Amino acid sequence: FIKQSLADNQNVIYVNFNKSPQSIYQQIFNYSFNETNNPPFPPLLKGGEGGLLGENFILLDCFTSGKGKNDRAFLKFYDHNPDSRVIKVDKPSDIAHFTNVLNSLEDRFPASKYIFDSLTGMQDLWGDEGNTYKFFTYMCPRLYDLGTVAYWILEKEAHSHTFKANLGHITQVVLELYKRKDKLYIKALKLDGRSNREAFKPHQYEIDGKKISIKPIRKETTLDIGTKLKELRTKLGISQKELAEKVDLTPSFISQLEHNQIIPSLPSFLQICNALGVNPSVLWEDSIANDESWLIRKEKISSNLLSEESGFRIFNIIKNGKHSSNIAIIEPHTKVKKDFLVQQGKELIYVLKGSVSLVRKGKESILNEGDSVYFKEEHPSVWKNEGDEKAELLIVCL
Repeated sequence: FIKQSLADNQNVIYVNFNKSPQSIYQQIFNYSFNETNNPPFPPLLKGGEGGLLGENFILLDCFTSGKGKNDRAFLKFYDHNPDSRVIKVDKPSDIAHFTNVLNSLEDRFPASKYIFDSLTGMQDLWGDEGNTYKFFTYMCPRLYDLGTVAYWILEKEAHSHTFKANLGHITQVVLELYKRKDKLYIKALKLDGRSNREAFKPHQYEIDGKKISIKPIRKETTLDIGTKLKELRTKLGISQKELAEKVDLTPSFISQLEHNQIIPSLPSFLQICNALGVNPSVLWEDSIANDESWLIRKEKISSNLLSEESGFRIFNIIKNGKHSSNIAIIEPHTKVKKDFLVQQGKELIYVLKGSVSLVRKGKESILNEGDSVYFKEEHPSVWKNEGDEKAELLIVCL
């Protein structure tokens, strides 16, 4: 989030309660401060129109005078790095003072993105869960109305269930991170305005250095035995109660089975098939034959919206690790000032419909329907559709 925002030449305000400024810059920019470093932001991280990524990174330091207790080890950072983009809050334990400082940043850096690290750190300093909740219920809606994006980090075991539930009522997106059997997972608990059930399933992710990748969900073959059993039962004119009595099961069990809510044991499955007079292998083979996990309908693609901005949308067709296929749609007279995807790997782009122009290494090229380009590195910085019809592109990430 930080990397992409800075690459798009957008301001990021990092509100820090838990770490020293030195640690933050080391963690995010892999940059260490000392007496000879000048300017204080990383000088080699290029972004935007050739500017420095650090120029758009504003650090609101609530640690030094908070948990850091104004220790000289932390204060000396400001002796050699007097940077207006690193702002030390003198009284972070004073909620009113902290709120005023935070609100003043909106005038200096309008339309910024925010990261609050973290609500748990705020509560540790403020000493009361109620104060933290009151601040959140004021600031979160305010930032939302200002049209910004804010990330709020908290440690789930450090807060009460009531506190977390109340936060979920206010915010638009809630993501839970957890570890199970040495594997890392992310799960969406709330996605405001989205009804795709797949999005709410746990997704495994991996961290390689500073790169995070989401692993695709492996879908098991859907046997749909319950639906077929229900069809056979109704054709034979047998009620759920009658079938349950024949196989010594409850009507509730038969109902759940027919709705594919439970999977029967092998003996129960064989008893039911015998009562209905059907060979079990027929149900099994038909279920496997009807599996169409290889078939991707256009309706499914149109529901997998990956990114959307003014005049530009991108839909995911399929993703498998680092490899993916996507459809990008650029509306007429639209200019996109970035690469389509966040990852900077190899890309093959084929023009399905319309015409587009791209700017790469300062040179503009025009692509018409049927043309394609292949990038190993240095992806285009600008895409344009100057025509009167929308352009559609197939993007294959290799």
